[in-house]
Amino acid sequence: MKTWNQHVVKQENKTLVLNTIKQLSPISRAEIANLTGLNKGTVSSLVSELMEEQLIYESGPGESSGGRRPVMLLFNQVAGYSIGIDLGVNYLLGIVTDLQGQIFHEKTISFKHLTYEKIIALLYEMIDQLITLTPKSPYGIVGIGIGVPGTVSKDGKVLLAPNLNWRNINLKGVLQEKYNVPIIIENEANAGAYGEKLFGAGKEANNLVYVSVGIGIGVGLILNNHLYRGNNGFSGELGHMTINITGEKCGCGNKGCWELYASEQALLKTANKAGLRSSSGDEITLDCLLKLSKSGNELAIQQFENIGENLAVGINNIINIFNPQQIIIGNRMAAAEQWLKKPLEERMQARTLWFQQRDLEINFSELSTHSAALGVTAFVTENFFNSDLQEFSQAL
Repeated sequence: MKTWNQHVVKQENKTLVLNTIKQLSPISRAEIANLTGLNKGTVSSLVSELMEEQLIYESGPGESSGGRRPVMLLFNQVAGYSIGIDLGVNYLLGIVTDLQGQIFHEKTISFKHLTYEKIIALLYEMIDQLITLTPKSPYGIVGIGIGVPGTVSKDGKVLLAPNLNWRNINLKGVLQEKYNVPIIIENEANAGAYGEKLFGAGKEANNLVYVSVGIGIGVGLILNNHLYRGNNGFSGELGHMTINITGEKCGCGNKGCWELYASEQALLKTANKAGLRSSSGDEITLDCLLKLSKSGNELAIQQFENIGENLAVGINNIINIFNPQQIIIGNRMAAAEQWLKKPLEERMQARTLWFQQRDLEINFSELSTHSAALGVTAFVTENFFNSDLQEFSQAL
């Protein structure tokens, strides 16, 4: 038992040293000892191990505070790479990032009304392309993360993704069978919230709500600085809260869901009813509506303004429940910020309780469509450091 405890303490100290270098590099051994409270001998020993594992490296001497100039340590962020994919209802967005979340490559595939089998074939194609684009590194690809617009169980099964018409899909098992690396499957709104917290508009907020507005609506919650998943991992299905009890039927089986009135599918439905068409006469798309609005088309702008008002209805409910510091609107609809923001804010000011408006920020995503993909690569990287590092090290 004593040996096991010593091993656990050593691993915790090693993680502490590595995280300190990741966050503060370039940094000296003496500075690490001061900041962590570990003695210099322990720091020196752990630094030697991390250098052998190629997770850190030395650079030239830093500034001296009197005496010999210290050798500085840096995190080797290209020691391995993560693949992250946002699997949307009508697109795939895939990225390759280093261990600090810097994007090296990205690919996008658009599609419409495909079967499960065809989407999986496209997913394989994208992953294979991203693998070939990934630079060589000591640890190679440390994992693949997929953000999915649906309810995901703790063991990586997609229990329900109504807009994809998926039920009980063992996506983690399917991908692990093909790719011999750790696989993480996560709800895309949870991933988007995490991406915004780490890399985007949510860095300063301890309590934020990320509203992913695509074909449907998903919500990710960062509460007290932690991603809130709920008891079984199913939190955030707020796109399916009822805002019209006599409304039309949703793919989830409920009636009058928020996403039927405030999502991309709602936008396109009302735009088609209004007679808007693309320049080629085809059915209207989000990209077409954005172009028309930029050119000053009042009817197109009106469609976005209506969506802004309907977004406010659900966001008002969310504010009353969670009292967050920040709401971030992301996914593809964030590109329409200039037409959504004013009607959304006006409706909220009229409807939101006055004390809820205090210290509340409403922002649009800084990461545009990349929030979820960056979020899942962050989960993959954390998984590598938390559970797989020893196995990888032994395999080297």
